[in-house]
Amino acid sequence: MNLAQFLAGRLVKGVLVLLAIAVLNFLLIRAAPGDPAQVLAGEAGAADAQLLEQLRARFGLDQPFLTQLWIYLKGYLTFDLGFSYRQQQPVLNLIMERLPATLLLTGAAFLVSLVVGTAMGALAARRAGKWSDSLITTLALMFYATPLFWIALMSQIVFALKLGVVPNVGYETIGANYTGLARALDIGQHLVLPALTLGLFFTALYARMMRASMLEVAGADFVKTARAKGVSQPRVWRRHVARNAILPVVTLAGLQAGQLVGGAVLTETVFAWPGIGRLMFDALVQRDYSVLLGVFFVSSAMVVGFNILTDLVYRIADPRIEASA
Repeated sequence: MNLAQFLAGRLVKGVLVLLAIAVLNFLLIRAAPGDPAQVLAGEAGAADAQLLEQLRARFGLDQPFLTQLWIYLKGYLTFDLGFSYRQQQPVLNLIMERLPATLLLTGAAFLVSLVVGTAMGALAARRAGKWSDSLITTLALMFYATPLFWIALMSQIVFALKLGVVPNVGYETIGANYTGLARALDIGQHLVLPALTLGLFFTALYARMMRASMLEVAGADFVKTARAKGVSQPRVWRRHVARNAILPVVTLAGLQAGQLVGGAVLTETVFAWPGIGRLMFDALVQRDYSVLLGVFFVSSAMVVGFNILTDLVYRIADPRIEASA
């Protein structure tokens, strides 16, 4: 199977998965308690029956269930994610405004966790049984078990409030009006704490996976053969052990890359980061169904995209693998 056929098959499966997820999200949101019309009427200072009926009619909430589902799915086929009755804007516009901030945060967290976690795992495997191995394993277990919100709050207190080395919250300095490189550096400073906080949990996972995988590969016959031929230890670890041990880490990273979006909900809320995670939280509080469904759909599309990309990277990393449809 060539690469084009492989990619086409993955795309077709991805579309079917997104369709199923869209229907499931719609059913779950509609099953949740709360009435958005009552929320809007309460904010307007009136909740009489006539106003509630007007609001339901205006936003299509008075339509039969199957009709609402059909309108919802038909809109997604044309990239129409609906209209936010709370913010009076198209949902797609709201998401596109927030998506770059989320991609920046999750991308930085993913790169940091993958690079640092892989390096820590490789170092621990090279020095198995020594104090450095015990230290790395202990740190990985601690970061894995510590709640994300606690790390976020403690990092704010220590590094932002006490030491003052990085900003506390926000995407950039309000009112500074930086441009060009100065603005990029300012955003980078605000990115440090949320990216490290979000990436610590996954750093621990990759470190443990890389260590276990390298120790398993190190005992394989082809590694013993390479040593018997007189290949130097650094070359054995780099070309034979690490290269084969990285494959399970790539798989795990691809599967969990989409989970970073879910973790970003909490991180963006704590650090006031203006991404789609914060948008999702606000929409949940306000019962803004259209925004919730739109964010869920975009998040699902990102997860499917990450999985397809992982399959491609896996084929490149190990050409021996035969892809199946």
